[in-house]
Amino acid sequence: MAIKVWVHWLSGYQQQIAREMTDLLIRQGIDVQDHDDYLSTYPGVIFSNEVTPKICQQLHELSRNGQIQILVCCDAAMPSDAVWQLLEAGAADILVGSGWHTIIHEIISRLQRWEAVDRMVHSPLVQNVLVGESQALKTILRQVVEVAHFTDASVLVLGESGTGKELLANLIHTLDPRPDKGDLVILDCTTIVPELSGSEFFGHERGAFTGAASSRDGVFALANGGTLFLDEVGELSLTLQTQLLRVIQEHTFKRVGGNAWQRTSFRLVCATNRDLWAQVQRGEFRADLYYRIASYVCHLPPLRARSEDILPLASHFLKVSYPDQDPPELDAPVQEYLLRREYPGNVRDLKQVIARMLCRHAGKGAITVGCIPPDDRPMWTEDWKEWRDTGFERAIRIALNRGVGLKAISRNTEETAFRIVLEQVNGNTQQAAQLLGVTDRTVQNWKKDRSLTHKTEQFL
Repeated sequence: MAIKVWVHWLSGYQQQIAREMTDLLIRQGIDVQDHDDYLSTYPGVIFSNEVTPKICQQLHELSRNGQIQILVCCDAAMPSDAVWQLLEAGAADILVGSGWHTIIHEIISRLQRWEAVDRMVHSPLVQNVLVGESQALKTILRQVVEVAHFTDASVLVLGESGTGKELLANLIHTLDPRPDKGDLVILDCTTIVPELSGSEFFGHERGAFTGAASSRDGVFALANGGTLFLDEVGELSLTLQTQLLRVIQEHTFKRVGGNAWQRTSFRLVCATNRDLWAQVQRGEFRADLYYRIASYVCHLPPLRARSEDILPLASHFLKVSYPDQDPPELDAPVQEYLLRREYPGNVRDLKQVIARMLCRHAGKGAITVGCIPPDDRPMWTEDWKEWRDTGFERAIRIALNRGVGLKAISRNTEETAFRIVLEQVNGNTQQAAQLLGVTDRTVQNWKKDRSLTHKTEQFL
């Protein structure tokens, strides 16, 4: 399947060069698309030799705030501050072309990588592990997929309890492309008994200590050729940290009570709900070990920071509970309850809430408010009439502080509402109009205006 991409050239760029580059992409087998459809999820290539507030705003809109991978190409050197402005505006990378026949291969290499990552991100293998639609989760998934599949780097997963750290470790192991890959071995560092810690890690020989009736492999041997996942690694004592560091560096170890050196090679994934860097600064965690296990650091956000994922997660848990039939739907008041509820236990907490409601659900109809157990029900207040939360007010305050006027705030609010609804209904004009409370023609005109705007900007 050909890689699809859209191309734009902005002010300050020679249109003839951009057209030649587009022709080169086509000759290399790239399917260059027209960017008339604002719902396009394909990556893009932008040609520009200037960095102005207007261009940054265009880039921000075209990338949908960084959701769409966009490569910015220029034929003149960009100052370093301009490069950072482009990245902040939503560019995924910037290429400076001295010879276009050379840089075309760099463009294609990036497009191929992005296409491979996108294909894996949208596969059932990934989508059924970490469920959600938020930009925060999508960004994490892209990064994790790339690190897991295209590198052998060790990964440190940080996040509160219940955010899905073990699921992420399983996903990293699954996406690891080693053809002769071994098993995923999991060790919860909170369960290690100090007296038996050596045996847990290194294994032991028969008779090495009282009760050692037979020899036993530790996790270093069991994970050989595979992946070792150390959950709550921040709980390790300094002594065990030193021993772990030595094995990571030298790839050798001895069993407790043994004399023979054994070799081991594994991918290391660690997780903790602690602030591991703060522990390093306090001397509670070795800095050299931290840098060994943190080749890539993934911060899993709490559920309160990605509320867009609450309903998709709820739907996922319902489908899992009804594997052989269509699950019941969530009544509108129940959906609002789930969106307003706090989740101190994060995704695990939401899963249990759904399970408790299913215990009270009868029949084949929707899950209604009566299915919510009394202990889970909220205390109704006048605040429930208010749909604007602190995040909404914060966005308005930021806009006002930056000098954004009321017309621009209103225009962006309207645009966001149109975009969210059209994404939700997969571009269906009639459904979007119904949800927005406007006519079909209003939605059609908005989509048409957006298409004309992008086409005009292409020739600015």
